[in-house]
Amino acid sequence: MTTTILVTGATGTVGSRVLADLADRDVTVRAALRNPEREQAALPEGVEWVEFDFERPETWGAAFEGVDALFLMRPPAITRVSEAILPAIDAAERVGVEHVVVLSVLGAEKNPILPHRKIEKHVLDTGLDWTFLRPSFFMQNLVQTHHEEIRDGEIVVPAGSGETSFVDAADIAAVAATALAEPGHEGQAYDITGPEALTYHEVARILSEVLDREISYDEPSLIEFVRHSRRQGRDWPFVLVMAGIYTTARVGLAGRVTDDVERLLGRPPRSFREWAEENTEAFESGERNSEAANPTDNDM
Repeated sequence: MTTTILVTGATGTVGSRVLADLADRDVTVRAALRNPEREQAALPEGVEWVEFDFERPETWGAAFEGVDALFLMRPPAITRVSEAILPAIDAAERVGVEHVVVLSVLGAEKNPILPHRKIEKHVLDTGLDWTFLRPSFFMQNLVQTHHEEIRDGEIVVPAGSGETSFVDAADIAAVAATALAEPGHEGQAYDITGPEALTYHEVARILSEVLDREISYDEPSLIEFVRHSRRQGRDWPFVLVMAGIYTTARVGLAGRVTDDVERLLGRPPRSFREWAEENTEAFESGERNSEAANPTDNDM
């Protein structure tokens, strides 16, 4: 019997790539769409769709019906996971979903204030088989969340001199598709990183070389970052999650480099320089890259 896989965040940075990877496998792929009329046209050929919204429980039952495995990604706009995400997980278990692959974030097990960890802990308390994907900071974040400031020649994050093992969202999606479609990943937590850990000083240097213009990083404080973010119009819940993630880097918890990608996919993950060289147009465009992520898409 063919496995049916439901993908939440199906039009986001990681989810859209998970759909594409699964479309080439012998599985039935179902995209969970919040606005089907607007979003279904972007789906890969052969992918089913169903209306689904974490904040509308009436959509859960039909979406989970007949599903064997679930790719679970917390929408960035949902910060109170106990009111939407956790009840949806319980509903999935009741309907008969067997395996949930959770898109979390690197270091979540050490950072209880992150919503990702609250989701992980809840899943552990269910009877579901689980796989936790804990990626490092998305390379794509730099052409979304920080697009405007980089276009203006600076990077404004409160990461100090801490290192981050940046990872390409395409590598995260490939690992997710493997965990969803192949056996043997139940009860595993994978730390998904790029091949190296970089400080933001090094990121600024690489971007300066690739873009052929000066990009600076002056190690702003947390207070300076919050003020900058509020001036840019970011709302408080988003700013606080970002601050938590960057603080993880600042205190030295985001620089871990693992071989999980190469071990699972049989190839090395993409380096930051390789990715930057392939995305110069996104950095130089006048608008944010529509496929980029934010730090909590880990659509982060």
